[in-house]
Amino acid sequence: MNFTFSEDQLLFRDSVRDFLVNEVTPERVRGIWESENGRDDGLWQQLAEMGLTGITVPEEHGGLGMNELDFVLLAQECGYVALPEPLVNTALVAVPVISQLGGEAAGKWLPQIAAGETRVAVGCSENGLAEDAAQAGLLLWAEPEAVYLLEPDQFSARFNESIDPSRRLYAIDINAGVAPMATGEQAAVLYQAVLDRGALGAAAQALGLAQRMIDISVQYTSERQQFGKVIGSFQAVKHHMANVAVRLEYAKAPVTRAAYALANAEPGAGKAVSHAKLVACEAANLAAKNSIQVHGAMGYTWEVDLHIFMKKAWAMAGTFGDTGFHKQRVADHIFADGVALGAGSTF
Repeated sequence: MNFTFSEDQLLFRDSVRDFLVNEVTPERVRGIWESENGRDDGLWQQLAEMGLTGITVPEEHGGLGMNELDFVLLAQECGYVALPEPLVNTALVAVPVISQLGGEAAGKWLPQIAAGETRVAVGCSENGLAEDAAQAGLLLWAEPEAVYLLEPDQFSARFNESIDPSRRLYAIDINAGVAPMATGEQAAVLYQAVLDRGALGAAAQALGLAQRMIDISVQYTSERQQFGKVIGSFQAVKHHMANVAVRLEYAKAPVTRAAYALANAEPGAGKAVSHAKLVACEAANLAAKNSIQVHGAMGYTWEVDLHIFMKKAWAMAGTFGDTGFHKQRVADHIFADGVALGAGSTF
């Protein structure tokens, strides 16, 4: 199993990084927070023009036909800038699930998504909420027994506050008489796909968020002085950031492993995804904690950019399954593997 990314993947990642860092500045993120609907149509069109809204859309529907391993690096870059737009949920969750549904739904919606003409929101019963439901032209809503593709006149949405102002969350009430796109066993498979793909997207973004908080803190500690020295020269400060860097480095491989598992439809993909989300979100939470520590009281203020990334990291930890949910999934797989091993043992 080779986790080495190709030169083309890395070059694409670098070009997307350059675009996002230049365009999605903390000032622009704050402006999006304060806008009427919490979204930036101009930014969404820029993403579409780069082909990012259609990156996982099959070529026959106007997309680039790439997979999870191609996109997981880009999802990290989305986290690095705390991208408010729902690109990760679109490319990593909605498009593959709609492709899996196939038929008229895929033929109708995938070309529109690839072109940036239709925003798609994603929600599932594990979260109980859907991000961007009121701003989207299509809602993918998944439950264990039923999966829906809903147009705006087929449901009502009630706004819920989030710790991250970039996330516009809504509780969903589906109108009576609206039929699901999938039920029974097919719905259970698609529900699992939504949950796993959403969790992988959150994990990948958490890696980018952790790196951004490290970078912000290193820059701050290289400028802030006490006792005539920059505080970054103090050993205690170095240890705080080194601990985060180590945790982050060890989290990268599980996230890539989970992307590989989903791209290849491995039977144990859920275990890999839960492992990835746990370690990535732990790294991001440690980055938030230690970054506040090295910033001192400044880290809590609205004017300092750090809080933009902290809030999104905290939100990622609870979306598409919280820590308890994913620890239980890993434990279930471990015990199931142990039972299977014991059943085949000759001892």
